[in-house]
Amino acid sequence: MTEATGPGPKPRSRLPRQPQQARSRARVEAVLAAADRILSLEGYEALTMRRIAEEAGTPVGSIYQFYPDKSAVVDALGQRYLDAFAAAIDALVARAIGGELTDLVDTMVDVYAEVFRSQPGGMTLWAGRHLSPELARADEASNTLIAQGLLTIVEHLTGGPGGERAERATRMVVWAANAVLHEVFKGDGEPDLETVDELKRMLNSYWEDLRERLATAQG
Repeated sequence: MTEATGPGPKPRSRLPRQPQQARSRARVEAVLAAADRILSLEGYEALTMRRIAEEAGTPVGSIYQFYPDKSAVVDALGQRYLDAFAAAIDALVARAIGGELTDLVDTMVDVYAEVFRSQPGGMTLWAGRHLSPELARADEASNTLIAQGLLTIVEHLTGGPGGERAERATRMVVWAANAVLHEVFKGDGEPDLETVDELKRMLNSYWEDLRERLATAQG
């Protein structure tokens, strides 16, 4: 591929070097934690390499060993947020298969509300749509992964394949829950937990209706 000339979008940064030693891993952890605090308390525009170094208590040059620029830090932090969502759906699937998920909707909403609550920097990042094309694609893949996990749970609880109806329904649940929880946790003040309760009521009604439709189709 030939090199582009003239004005245009900046090329994406190279992949960050992965820390091998415990001290280096600890430094990366401190850098990402500092970036999360800055995003949540000061906003995206305040997130600079020098500010991250100051907040992390580390020389700015040491950050460049792992992240070539601010965008690389943001991508790494964003991927960490998405990893938490993936871990949550994996745990829910395991609980469902193990017979420990007796209240699907309320448990699912509570688990993901806690993930949102624990990521104040992520809320700032996504609310402002400060996402690279790579991170935006990773976000879409994350939602797909969650929907697939939810489909596995639904099929396990209903005792059979759900087909296209269940696939569409689980995608809609992820879209709806994602949109509502983003609204609830994007502000600076206390989250509106009554809205979370309303989300549970809405999804419980949908879940009951879906179970009836799947039972009819399977019967």
